[in-house]
Amino acid sequence: MKEFFSIGEVSKLFNVNIPTLRYYDEIGLLKPEFTDEHNNYRYYSTQQFERLSTIKYLRTLGLPINKLLDFYDSLEVDTLIHLLKDQQTEIDRKKRELARIERRISRRIKQMEDAVNMPLEEISKMKLPELRVAYLQHEYILGQDIEYPVTELRTKFKVHKDLFLGKVGLSISATNIKSNQFDRYSSIFMVLEDEDEITSPEITFPSREYLQIRFKGSHSEAAKYYEMLLTYMKKHHYELAGDSIEITLIDYGVTNNPDNYVTEILLPIK
Repeated sequence: MKEFFSIGEVSKLFNVNIPTLRYYDEIGLLKPEFTDEHNNYRYYSTQQFERLSTIKYLRTLGLPINKLLDFYDSLEVDTLIHLLKDQQTEIDRKKRELARIERRISRRIKQMEDAVNMPLEEISKMKLPELRVAYLQHEYILGQDIEYPVTELRTKFKVHKDLFLGKVGLSISATNIKSNQFDRYSSIFMVLEDEDEITSPEITFPSREYLQIRFKGSHSEAAKYYEMLLTYMKKHHYELAGDSIEITLIDYGVTNNPDNYVTEILLPIK
């Protein structure tokens, strides 16, 4: 029976590429039985096959190289049990993180499909649940660069930029709405999801009834639809109960075509 195997033969037998075997040698994880001093070829004995099999198995379980080195430094059952329990804890953490990401994806799909499929330029009455928001009072006049107040909001609350996709909104104060000043916003906010954590205190938009309208376009086209909402409100004997909520559901962040932009306005009523 053959006693020694070249690095190429071991690579084929175990489906481990040669650079990986060389790396294992360099860090002391799996050193060859001997290296030919004339040509520097590495040769492995059959007694090393079990160790390589174990390394492959533990790597398949996700154990990092440094943990494998710890294990082989002691080569004790208790050490391996401890390492596997640590890995189990890490896998549980990753599962929770993937579940969180999956919930975000599902919500975003639903939001976008809803934005695409819901009738436009139709007014309806709806009740929104309580909303957690990161809120910043900031006067913004239509036509100004909105990225600055968005950056200010993100900096104040120390939240990641990726949380902002599709969740940044503007508000026009009730006073300005009643004065037909639809180009002057009083605040900017970010709707928070269950998984979002921020450093500064959040506020809550209470659960209440709203008149809702969606339209093609962005904030620059909103004035016409505020007028429609106020006309509808007067006709049906509603009163304005607070500041507006105005969110662009589909914008330049997800499409290059302005014709596909969709914005929603919500006016609280009583």
